Amino acid sequence: MINLSKTDEQLWQDLISGDESAFSTLFERHHSLLVGYGISLISHRETVQDCVQDVFVDVWLYRQSLNPSVSAKAYLISSVRKRIARRHERDKIFRKTTQLDDSLEKIIEFSLDFTVEDRLIANEETLHKVRQLNQMLNALNARQREALYLRYHQGLSVDEIADILDINKQSVSNLLHRALRQLRRDWTGSTPLFLLVSYLTI
Repeated sequence: MINLSKTDEQLWQDLISGDESAFSTLFERHHSLLVGYGISLISHRETVQDCVQDVFVDVWLYRQSLNPSVSAKAYLISSVRKRIARRHERDKIFRKTTQLDDSLEKIIEFSLDFTVEDRLIANEETLHKVRQLNQMLNALNARQREALYLRYHQGLSVDEIADILDINKQSVSNLLHRALRQLRRDWTGSTPLFLLVSYLTI
């Protein structure tokens, strides 16, 4: 059972101290999120599940060397992303290249679409506007969508996103700024964009 009384930060500290129940709770709390995020990068569910399992195994085995001050969610997302990229490089599923500036974003590409839970919106006019916003979000490039997903759906900081995407903070800020600028430019509705964002899910 997931321990709702403790925050991720508390569980992370307990895990580092060797608490198996804290480890289990973090696993249960984030497993579905990590698998869903992994599937947004590749379509091989079994490979994603293996990578997520491997990340948690490493977390437990090397718990004493973990940084106690990091965000557990950000660390797990970053680890899964890097694990998937390395796995696919090894298996030669993704294209090989010898360019010196290659990085993880050239190996994997965020592909989840933003969708709306129709059943949660009773107002037909609001539903129409949110669907319009969905279309606009999905018209953004993969990097912009991933940055928005990590920032607004997962609540991660710019620093944490920079680590996950293996880019600097300014690049993350630029991605978010350009994405939001494009959304504001294309938005034709009278309702402020920020009022609709809470309806969006992945």
